[in-house]
Amino acid sequence: MTSQEQQPDWTDKKVFTTGEAASVCRVSQQTIIRCFDNGRLQGFRVPGSKFRRIPRDELLRFMRENNIPTDALEGSRRRVLIVDDDPQIVDLLQEMLRRDTRFEIETASNGYDAGLLTERFRPHLIVLDYMLPDLNGDVVCERVRENPNTQDTKILFVSGVIERDRIDRLLRVGGNAFLKKPFTVGALLDEITRLLDLSTTRR
Repeated sequence: MTSQEQQPDWTDKKVFTTGEAASVCRVSQQTIIRCFDNGRLQGFRVPGSKFRRIPRDELLRFMRENNIPTDALEGSRRRVLIVDDDPQIVDLLQEMLRRDTRFEIETASNGYDAGLLTERFRPHLIVLDYMLPDLNGDVVCERVRENPNTQDTKILFVSGVIERDRIDRLLRVGGNAFLKKPFTVGALLDEITRLLDLSTTRR
């Protein structure tokens, strides 16, 4: 590839040919076809032909399951999972972060859903409330750290009334930072950008 050539922009594409999927995954087209035919990669055939097509969500799932970097599809956006059982806080954080084009957001209101979303969404960072209706945040954090696929996920704990020794425990079990409620939007964004090593300039 010459310095003038650029990779195609896949960020808005919804359906992929096997050749395009191979280019995104940086594998051979025959590898993609083989995975399609044996069911590891789901999709559909074009009616009246042998051409295979792969939906974007399925290609993302396949890439994440096989530890293939997804930047070619998702660009440089960072995936952030917000876990809190207070809908007002979730709505506020979601609205704030979605204004910033650097972030892709998902939310959960309990530890169980947080676990499922962490496995599927593969967030770069989790904003994790300590007090959840089913599991405390430290349990969620330990499970994230035990999973080889999410060991590097950053975890920002947030909570209201909590003792200093409990904060220290949260950091020992794998939390990267702690922010006490109530916090300002600016303080949260500063922590997120610091943990993800991003510029503090909003986009």
